[in-house]
Amino acid sequence: MSFASQMRRLLHLPRTLRSRLFLILFAGLAAAHVLSFAVLFYERTMSAKATMYTTLENDVATSIALLDRLPPQERPQWLSMLDRRTYRYEIGTGLPGVPELSPRAAEIAQAINVAAGGRFPVKVESIPGKREHLQAHVTLNDGSPVTIDVLPALMPLATWLPYLLAAQLALLVLCTWLAVQLAIKPLQRFANAAEALDPSRKAVRLEETGPAEVAYAASAFNAMRDRIAHYLQERVQILAAISHDLQTPITRMKLRAEMAEESPEKHRLINDLSEIERLVREGVAYAKSAHGDTEKPTRIDIASFVESIAFDYQDTGKAVAVPRTIPGVVVTRPHALRRILSNLIDNALKFAGEAEIQVDRAADGKLRIAVLDSGPGIPADQLDAVLQPFYRVEQSRSRDTGGTGLGLAIAQQLSVAIGGSLHLANRPGGGLAAEVTLG
Repeated sequence: MSFASQMRRLLHLPRTLRSRLFLILFAGLAAAHVLSFAVLFYERTMSAKATMYTTLENDVATSIALLDRLPPQERPQWLSMLDRRTYRYEIGTGLPGVPELSPRAAEIAQAINVAAGGRFPVKVESIPGKREHLQAHVTLNDGSPVTIDVLPALMPLATWLPYLLAAQLALLVLCTWLAVQLAIKPLQRFANAAEALDPSRKAVRLEETGPAEVAYAASAFNAMRDRIAHYLQERVQILAAISHDLQTPITRMKLRAEMAEESPEKHRLINDLSEIERLVREGVAYAKSAHGDTEKPTRIDIASFVESIAFDYQDTGKAVAVPRTIPGVVVTRPHALRRILSNLIDNALKFAGEAEIQVDRAADGKLRIAVLDSGPGIPADQLDAVLQPFYRVEQSRSRDTGGTGLGLAIAQQLSVAIGGSLHLANRPGGGLAAEVTLG
């Protein structure tokens, strides 16, 4: 991997928008904070340096003049009183040094020369060592050598300054986090509303509050949901109208066909008309299944409910058994649940000739109703596709086992409408397991 690729990988932005916004805002504000502090520190340094040089000039000029006027035997007594934080005076030639000076040392040397005023010869040297160290050698009028020992240093930082900087950084992080939360919260609301979008249900409308842009977007989202709900309602009305309009001519055609003379064509025509009639009826049922939540939820005993469905099939000679069930009461929409289980049982009877119903609870405590059969099952790559309307697997295209391709789609849509879910899976020993989870 090249160096450029490694750098791009290291500098890659996080995946979440929250992290990206926080990183960008914090980086920008922190950079501005550091820049402001650097400018302030630079200005403080320059101000302190100018003050130090001015003080140095005045103090050195006074001190040298004072030492020059004092008798030689009294000069040592005054040295301690002339000492300062960054420089002090010594009687003597001092330490050996080198003439090379740093830029700051040269500025200090110039300040000392200006302070001497040309009356006293001054020689400034740098003393080798870890810390910058200067010595200015001055010769008084009587020939006595005086050394000014200088240890340059800036004004010390206040002890509270690091705490102030830490508090500012914490405030910066807090403000950045609050700004990101305010920016992301409307997006989370929109994402949750879009994920839970179901125009067929009477869901709570998205609040049209907040900043003007957010309120406008929420209003547009609510208007979009209302339009979708209106289109779904129109679909049901159109299909119902088509069904009503087609029922009469189909019935007349079947009557005329039944009154015709016996022939193979007569039976094929009646079968075709029956298939058309069933297709229209199932299409309307699928359209209406989107509004399965219009039924009022009621409490039902799930064991009795499932057994009653099985008994209805047994009364017509169908092999439907309930080998395992559990007692319990569930709040659901019974007519929609009956239609779901009936479609699943019909599908099992169509391909296997028999069906089993099992009722138990899943690991998360939700009620689970499974319709099992021992038929050919469904190819694994088509388990999701068969839940779409008008989709039929290859082996179901014959007239004997074929259908409209809406049975499982209606079951799936009704399961969602009553707050449940439908899952299809092939059984290890062969056959299909259709599980409806409630709650």
